[in-house]
Amino acid sequence: MWMWSLFFCLMKIISWNVNSVRARIENIKEYIKDSSPDILFLQEIKTQNENFPNDEFNQMGYISYIYGQKSYNGVAIISNHKLENINTNFFKDDLKQSRIITSELKFKKKKIELINIYVPNGNPVDTEKYEYKKEWLRKFVNNVKKKLVKNANIIIAGDFNIIPEEIDVHDFKRYENDALGRLEIRKKYRELINLGFKDVYRLENKTKQEYTFWDYFAGSWQKNYGMRIDHFLLSNSLVENIKSIKINKKPRSKTKPSDHTPIELEII
Repeated sequence: MWMWSLFFCLMKIISWNVNSVRARIENIKEYIKDSSPDILFLQEIKTQNENFPNDEFNQMGYISYIYGQKSYNGVAIISNHKLENINTNFFKDDLKQSRIITSELKFKKKKIELINIYVPNGNPVDTEKYEYKKEWLRKFVNNVKKKLVKNANIIIAGDFNIIPEEIDVHDFKRYENDALGRLEIRKKYRELINLGFKDVYRLENKTKQEYTFWDYFAGSWQKNYGMRIDHFLLSNSLVENIKSIKINKKPRSKTKPSDHTPIELEII
């Protein structure tokens, strides 16, 4: 009975930019079999809702909540139990891109808002793409601030396309004027954290240098030329629930991998 109780007091939540859910479906299924997540946040699914592989996940015991888009972007939450209040209208996106899906989870008497995000890349910096990223982040931070007034228990996870600190990339000089590493972009990340969040990986690993993304080009994976741009942010009220956080590099080593690898959060 004790082990049964312990099992249901631990929850494993994963975030992974899969870079096309249909192209990566066999790798994702293998990962699920190996890791047994309770909830899986997917980004860059690159498919419309009607073409999402619902049946494949359903056969594995998961419910799919999808906010798709043809060929680009797209986010989804895969869960082994029903989530509440699914929302794809977190704020008005000027370009109508599918980048945020939210839901509510009841866990140990807490109502937790789950926010799965795929932040715009923003490159090149001298184009409208960079301006879109800045405006997107401004709106996102403002809306998170409003959410916190209603519910102090929030988990934000996904591909932030932000390098928080110099330690989070193999060669910071190369990226300090890039849309992922520019100071004003990193300040928006800090502004978000200052609302009352912790970057869970950095909270648990003060000086460790690990990455979540390696480009497909120039042998970046083999040389470990990576960056940490996928994050889990937990509101301060949930810090006591953290059991572990891990970057699982194994899926990046597979055949036909995503260029990102999963981050795994366990809460108790």
